[in-house]
Amino acid sequence: MKINEIKPTAGSNPKAFRKGRGPGSGAGKTAGRGHKGQKARSGGLVRPQFEGGQMPLYRRIPKRGFSNKRFAKDYLEVNVGDLDRFDDGSVIDLAALKEAGVISVPKVNDGLKVLGYGNLSKKLTVNATKFTASAKEKIEKAGGEVKEI
Repeated sequence: MKINEIKPTAGSNPKAFRKGRGPGSGAGKTAGRGHKGQKARSGGLVRPQFEGGQMPLYRRIPKRGFSNKRFAKDYLEVNVGDLDRFDDGSVIDLAALKEAGVISVPKVNDGLKVLGYGNLSKKLTVNATKFTASAKEKIEKAGGEVKEI
């Protein structure tokens, strides 16, 4: 067998059916498209989501956009003012806050964040995951120590 002797398998390469070639062909005149209507016209096929002029589904449903909820860190937040109830010189962490009743959450996901609302008059050592700049400043101004875990 030589390359010039190769032929396609019988029936795998049928001759194209020519539409619109007169009544004798069986697909003359309307060429299998029926009479009138959108699909009878040239270029008359509609895109898959087209709903005939009705407001399409992708425009009817609300658009929510991107949400960071899946990736956002969930910190338990405590204000500097809430730390003023502790004794002078004490070490404050999650366990101490729970014991004092400042927090009552059963589960802390990504740690503790100390916010700067309120005033602090006692020297405290605070262990937390994050601190705001104002919280750090207030704790250090009162003579305390900030430790990020």
